[in-house]
Amino acid sequence: MSAPTKLPRWAELALLPLLNLGFALLLSGVIVRLLGESPWAALKLMVAGSVGTQEGIGYTLYYATNFIFTGLAVAVAYHAGLFNIGAEGQAYVGGLGVGLVALWLGDAPRFVVLPLAILAGAGFGAAWAFLPAWLQAKRGSHIVITTIMFNFIASALMTYLLVNVLIKPGQQSPETREFGAHAFMPAAHDLLARAGLTFAATPLNFAFVLALAAAVLVWIFVWHTRWGYALRVAGENAAAAVYAGIAPPRSIMGSMLLSGALAGSLGLNELLGSQHRILIDFTGGAGFVGIAVSLMGRNHPVGIIFSSVLFGALYQGGSQLSFDMPKINRDMVVVIQGLVILFCGAMENVFRAPLTAVFARFGRSKTGL
Repeated sequence: MSAPTKLPRWAELALLPLLNLGFALLLSGVIVRLLGESPWAALKLMVAGSVGTQEGIGYTLYYATNFIFTGLAVAVAYHAGLFNIGAEGQAYVGGLGVGLVALWLGDAPRFVVLPLAILAGAGFGAAWAFLPAWLQAKRGSHIVITTIMFNFIASALMTYLLVNVLIKPGQQSPETREFGAHAFMPAAHDLLARAGLTFAATPLNFAFVLALAAAVLVWIFVWHTRWGYALRVAGENAAAAVYAGIAPPRSIMGSMLLSGALAGSLGLNELLGSQHRILIDFTGGAGFVGIAVSLMGRNHPVGIIFSSVLFGALYQGGSQLSFDMPKINRDMVVVIQGLVILFCGAMENVFRAPLTAVFARFGRSKTGL
């Protein structure tokens, strides 16, 4: 019997990501030891800081909300055969749409403001993805190049608007005035209090539920609708898609617009749920982390949710680690996070060949060959 050419599905979805994560943590432990601290103590601090208390859990899920939105954005484009590097810019401009609704209609009833903010975030994010999508579909421009460039354009545009147009009068910091109270996303601790449950006050808010709902809708769309099937066929083989009557340019446009809409929804969590104003760089790199989240989650909504929680824990646990271990400053925490992103994202296939060989040998030994 010939050796298998690929891993079993359970190993592809669970074992390989765990190996990547384990190796990244092992290297992180070496760095911590070189700094004169105990790797085991550092790991315990990170775990305790991220999931050991209600406050830690709240912050972990708050960060995870951003990553779910951007991870889903990357995954939808990936299934269409596109590598959307522009989720950061799309989230930035989508946040502008959310913020404009909150600034202009923040005193209107909440049942009016929040749906309009959701539509604005998705609409602005999709609009920012439109031109790169059109250039790819109609002119053959590479989506990676155009989306990267649009990240820089989005950053420059937002800087100009916050410094010269939207800045609160009489202040130096490039940020807007605070939104009206009705534009605040309901906080998790307030919602749980209404149900008689006590939870620590954290930035975790109703946007987390919206992110989970988005994951369910993406799962239904990509795997259980004919549009999603057409998108996946076009992403796998454009020639076969044309033969089957599917127009790849239409799939490119549709997937990128949906991708931009998902990324643009980040502002619901970051602006309406936490900052309550538009700030410079409020995305905090979540659009780029979404790439690693999507790859580690194998571009599936369930995997993206789990990997988002992992990266949320790294962010929150890293903050606790830098506070309790002075030798491990914030820059070193970023290095640890970067190693996880490196091995779970950019170098996710490092262990694929050795693991495949192990399964192949195991398969031969069971058949006696």
